[in-house]
Amino acid sequence: MSFPLLTATAALPAIGAIATAAVPAAKRTAAKWLALLFSLATLALAITVLVRFDPDGDRYQLTESHAWIADFGVRYELGVDGIAVALIALTALLIPFIVLAGWHDADPLETGSRRWRPTQGFFALILAVEAMVILSFEATDVFLFYIFFEAMLIPLYFLIGGFGDRAHEHGEETAATQRSYAAVKFLLYNLAGGLIMLAAVIGLYVVAGNFSLTEIAEARASGELDMATSTERWLFLGFFFAFAVKAPLWPLHTWLPNAMQESTAPVAVLITAVVDKVGTFAMLRFCLGLFPEASEWATPVVLVLAVVSIIYGALLAVGQRDIKRLIAYASISHFGFIIMGIFAMTSQGQSGATLYMVNHGISTAVLMLIAGFLISRRGSRLIADFGGVQKVAPVLAGTFLIGGLATLSLPGLAPFVSEFLVLVGTFTRYPVIGIVATLGIVLAALYTLVLYQRTMTGPVRPEVSAMPDLRVREIAVVAPLVVLLVFLGVYPKPLTDVVNPAVKHTMSDVQKQDPRPEVEAAK
Repeated sequence: MSFPLLTATAALPAIGAIATAAVPAAKRTAAKWLALLFSLATLALAITVLVRFDPDGDRYQLTESHAWIADFGVRYELGVDGIAVALIALTALLIPFIVLAGWHDADPLETGSRRWRPTQGFFALILAVEAMVILSFEATDVFLFYIFFEAMLIPLYFLIGGFGDRAHEHGEETAATQRSYAAVKFLLYNLAGGLIMLAAVIGLYVVAGNFSLTEIAEARASGELDMATSTERWLFLGFFFAFAVKAPLWPLHTWLPNAMQESTAPVAVLITAVVDKVGTFAMLRFCLGLFPEASEWATPVVLVLAVVSIIYGALLAVGQRDIKRLIAYASISHFGFIIMGIFAMTSQGQSGATLYMVNHGISTAVLMLIAGFLISRRGSRLIADFGGVQKVAPVLAGTFLIGGLATLSLPGLAPFVSEFLVLVGTFTRYPVIGIVATLGIVLAALYTLVLYQRTMTGPVRPEVSAMPDLRVREIAVVAPLVVLLVFLGVYPKPLTDVVNPAVKHTMSDVQKQDPRPEVEAAK
């Protein structure tokens, strides 16, 4: 029996969560180092998965399959394609930086303070989320996926409500109320989506007789499973609704700005750079894989919603006074690009969407973590409370600028490649949608550069005149991510080589081929 590598990759952070939570309350520093150690060990396993994955091999590799609830056709089935491998690598890469960035976020404000939960709990919850996200990327049994898709909401609820941002202009009591509101709103939105999906999962079992993604796909290909058109469309809507909430897609997005505003910066990165990717990943794996005809039927509406997300998110980002809310609305705009690429039904669009998931995760991590360092120094999230930071903290300002330029997809940085592919892939099949979506690029330049100008340039405000520059730990957090942004911007081939074969399989699922160019290339 071969070593269960996929199980180990998900189990290690789960074990780390239990071990970290069990550390005595007096050993806060030990809990932090233990969490960091487990996150690095998980990264090592994720790299092993990446190395062992053969892009030219079978669609699902490193598979595991064991009986679980036999009477209901539920199995413990795992397997990864190129898209899942890329997102597992992203998740495992970001968690150590999230742990390092949040090194002091759960410390008491003063000796004996009871206003904050134990430090051990903060890091244990982060590792628990990592375990559930990785299992969601690995699961090829629909019911198994659903369990972890929903279970990750619980640790996230406590991370938002129990370890919120300390920079609040209205005092601790008001801050606690707003954290609770954000956490409950996050939970209710996602639980509503999950309950609708549960009904669709049950409906899928009634129609197919099992939950195995591979068996259902084989049955459809052979003609043994022939869903009625109306049935397939209702099931698609049940799955898509849950994924659109998680992603999030307009108009199901309103939980995200509150959650990111009230969370610590590392938890905000965990939400938007890691957890939300489960929603867009699931659209590729489950919506398109299980319901290809319904996906094509829904495409015009989904594309319109995606474009609305792009423009709406960018416009609201322009008008924000709060740094974190600005980044949250920018992420809504970016998720619109990702969903547009998925439903453009072209190989360029879907490859670009997958790259966008990875690159957005890295760029948002840089921008939000630097914003977190900035906010913690000033004690305020309001843009108007900053000014002239680049003169007193040039390294902080420089890395903030790089994160911002990556957010607006500057050529030479990783998000440019993915955004270009999404727009090209969309334009070749839906030119009007592609043209309108380009307005999001213009607005991204506006909100990013205005944010930098208002916080980093101009006269030095007295409140920031003594602001320290990035410390060694903080540089260790952002420097590797900045290097990765540049590397993938200049040379994305290692990522595209892994992703493209999986995209071809998805295109085959929906029986789509790329449109032929109007002008053939000269031979």
